[in-house]
Amino acid sequence: MLSAEEQLHIIKSGAHEIIPEELLLKKLKEGRPLNAKLGVDPTAPDIHLGHAVPLRKLRTFQDLGHQVTLIIGDGTALIGDPSGRNSTRPQLTQEQVAANAQTYVDQAFKILDPDKTTLVHNSEWLLSMDLKDLLELAGSFTVARILERDDFHNRYTSGQPIGVHEFLYPMMQAYDSVHIKADVELGGTDQLFNLLAGRELMEKRGMEPQVCLTLPLLEGTDGVQKMSKSYGNYIGLTDSPNDIFGKVMSIPDDLMIKYYRLASTVPVEEIDALEAALACGEANPNRAKRALGRNIAAAYYDEEAAAAAEEHFNAVVVNKQATEDDITDFAGDLPLGDEGMVYLPKLFVDAGMCASNGDARRLIDGGGVKVGDEALAPKTYNIDPAALKGVLVKCGKRKYLRLS
Repeated sequence: MLSAEEQLHIIKSGAHEIIPEELLLKKLKEGRPLNAKLGVDPTAPDIHLGHAVPLRKLRTFQDLGHQVTLIIGDGTALIGDPSGRNSTRPQLTQEQVAANAQTYVDQAFKILDPDKTTLVHNSEWLLSMDLKDLLELAGSFTVARILERDDFHNRYTSGQPIGVHEFLYPMMQAYDSVHIKADVELGGTDQLFNLLAGRELMEKRGMEPQVCLTLPLLEGTDGVQKMSKSYGNYIGLTDSPNDIFGKVMSIPDDLMIKYYRLASTVPVEEIDALEAALACGEANPNRAKRALGRNIAAAYYDEEAAAAAEEHFNAVVVNKQATEDDITDFAGDLPLGDEGMVYLPKLFVDAGMCASNGDARRLIDGGGVKVGDEALAPKTYNIDPAALKGVLVKCGKRKYLRLS
């Protein structure tokens, strides 16, 4: 293992806050493998680079010689994490949670080392609790303490409803830490209350409390909003290498170092040197971003696929070429609406260009669709079928549709 101080420098890279940092240093100086914990509720099947930020930090712990525990929150997901919510989260069925969990795990192990990962489901201990256990857990916290949480406080003071079951969520996440004897728990900045609840419960049960390590939210490719499928600014772990590279190339230059620290596999010392070189003008931002795109694409595929993705980017974006690999041919029936016009969102869904009509409308409204050389104005959802004949319809930055 590296020295405790060297490990701490690497762990801190990209982190928002470590509470308390001196306890983490003390634990690292003990020279034993720490148990770093991440709990994830499988509320959706697909994850993107924003979701992967804590997974990347878990991999850092593994590479430093520590063990990690990945908790699939199939018990807590039945409540729904209230973090950052201004309303009660819809509760999922056990069947929905189970299906999402398997997909999540498959994607998580694109990042984590399976040999250094303990995979557990918190339903194993949460759903087997009896009333005595639940009362003992609930008795460890006060209503005043729970209402210190910003989202609960805001909803309470504004008169918005809060389900009593939602109060159980931070308690159960805290109990996860007690059950697995966590040394460190990771989470986004919006998870700080839950992480601190884990420290509090461990202390009340006579255990050395865990260290809380929070990570910032990763902005999406627009450089403004947090990465989210609903904003259309996400880079999915299951995106093609071409899409991953192309989307990375579209991020603003001032986000590059943040992406290096939170989403890449580049060693911290190299990122530190690059950040200094960019700051004084000694590094080329375009070359640095290309290297970042190759690194992230290779992390989820391989070096060969990453190199091919860069070549594809050069051909399609730099040299404005559309290759046959970029073109989807559609020979189905056109979705005709009023006055014989083609409803483009439905056409894009039928052709597999977009996942939903809503995604397609957002793409059009964002200026991401061209018919031939003409960009469609926002809200232009219906178009004369004659205008689609003999031209390529550009959907986003790297996809084209051709009617057969």
